[in-house]
Amino acid sequence: MGSRGLPLYLRVVIGVVLGATVGILWGTSDIVGGLTTEHLGKLGLLVIRVLKMLAIPLVMFAVIDAIARTSVTGRMGLRLIVICAVNVTVAMAIGLTLMNLLRPGEAWQGHISELAGIADLATPKAPPPGTSLSPLDNLTRWVPETVVQPFSENNVIAVVLLALLAGAALRRVKHRPEAATSVGTILRFVEGTCLVLMQMLAWVIEVVPFAVFGVVAHVVGKSGLGAFSALSGFLGIILLGMALHALVYYPLMAWIVGNKHPRVYFGRGANAILTGLSTNSSLATVPITLRSLEAMDVRPESSRLAALIGTNFNNDGITLYEAMAAVFLAQALGYDLSFGAQLTIVLAASRGSPRPG
Repeated sequence: MGSRGLPLYLRVVIGVVLGATVGILWGTSDIVGGLTTEHLGKLGLLVIRVLKMLAIPLVMFAVIDAIARTSVTGRMGLRLIVICAVNVTVAMAIGLTLMNLLRPGEAWQGHISELAGIADLATPKAPPPGTSLSPLDNLTRWVPETVVQPFSENNVIAVVLLALLAGAALRRVKHRPEAATSVGTILRFVEGTCLVLMQMLAWVIEVVPFAVFGVVAHVVGKSGLGAFSALSGFLGIILLGMALHALVYYPLMAWIVGNKHPRVYFGRGANAILTGLSTNSSLATVPITLRSLEAMDVRPESSRLAALIGTNFNNDGITLYEAMAAVFLAQALGYDLSFGAQLTIVLAASRGSPRPG
């Protein structure tokens, strides 16, 4: 698992297998010297916390650098928004079609509380404070009251908006004679900080397989494999939806719109695809994504916009996973959701509080 000659995604898979094995063999008992799978899980979560800690400043400086140095026209910005909207719409269509055709939640009607171990799951509860489906209310949450608030709350969308504003301002004033020297210094600082943060993130990513090993060992040691096998049908449907979107729709769009043959998409982009899947974090995969896009001969300005800005607005995975999970629970609890209600769930998932990874 620690061999640097192996691709990251393969080391993560090995970490999952070894972690599950340790969890099955030792459960919650001592492994050696008082060390338990719970300790392994806590150590693994520390690595995830470091990833999240680095992700926010990396997004900030990388977006500023991309916007300040890249000539972004209104047409390019509009095209990016349209692409993100189409991607999310396709993800929504795939997820809701699978859930309504296969209806996996109906098999769990009357048994969902036993699976979750929660006796009052069917009892309606008030939504968390501040929860709203209003676009205006959610837009208000994206606009912070102070500059430091997005960083303290890990609000990625607010950080991106702040970075877009700062980058646009730097690009506007960098050609003014009275500001050329000072703005040039700021741009060099932003570029250098971005490179340093990406190197730090690359180092942390190297230990992600060990973090996965610890977290899986803890989860399996505490809960066993029963819950996973019980939900295998539902998990299979989610994986099918993600596979259709990531391995069928995206390659077709890359071929039709980007003129990149599927051989190029899978051959040169496999490391980024599988690393993002195995780490469950598109932000943590940014350095690998940029290298893969470079190998595909994508222009640097386009790859930066796609990897650094599009990543934070292209909520395909959230739409697929969270919306499908919500519809599954509604089916299991016996609620017959209309198409409009299902769309509301999708909107809630897409506009949910952003978070790195």
